[in-house]
Amino acid sequence: MPRSTNNSNDGHCPRAGNRPTDLSLRNKRTIYTMCIRPVMTYASSVFTNAKPDILYDLQVVQNKFCRRAADVLWYVKNSKLHRDLELPTISKFMENASERFLDIASSHPNPLLASAVSDNPPHLHHFCKKPRNVLLDSPDDLTVELEKLIEVYKMTID
Repeated sequence: MPRSTNNSNDGHCPRAGNRPTDLSLRNKRTIYTMCIRPVMTYASSVFTNAKPDILYDLQVVQNKFCRRAADVLWYVKNSKLHRDLELPTISKFMENASERFLDIASSHPNPLLASAVSDNPPHLHHFCKKPRNVLLDSPDDLTVELEKLIEVYKMTID
């Protein structure tokens, strides 16, 4: 018997995105921060040397989740959505995670690990880029716009 092409419940599981959920926006955000983002940003402290295209792809996934969770219309800006959900952009989150990792690693008792993340200039024949130098790159456009909105929002509250 051929499968029907309509969206009626014919014994097959419907797509999860088609059903409304009773979860609050706070609970959806918690699910994202506790379950989804850790999987997306696993080993993010070593992503400092990743191509911007990779981080952009992860940002697209985060934006799609935020839009579906908040059920917003198409014309709502991603920066306002991130501000309202109080979520940093992926690049900002990874930058903060890398800074935390490098700070912890620099005070590690293992001298090899501590020297790997030190700010000392590399040897003349050393060809690898130090991770801490990558953290000095300028942030992407979405992160800049989000930080501006957060500052304006804080000024209006005070």
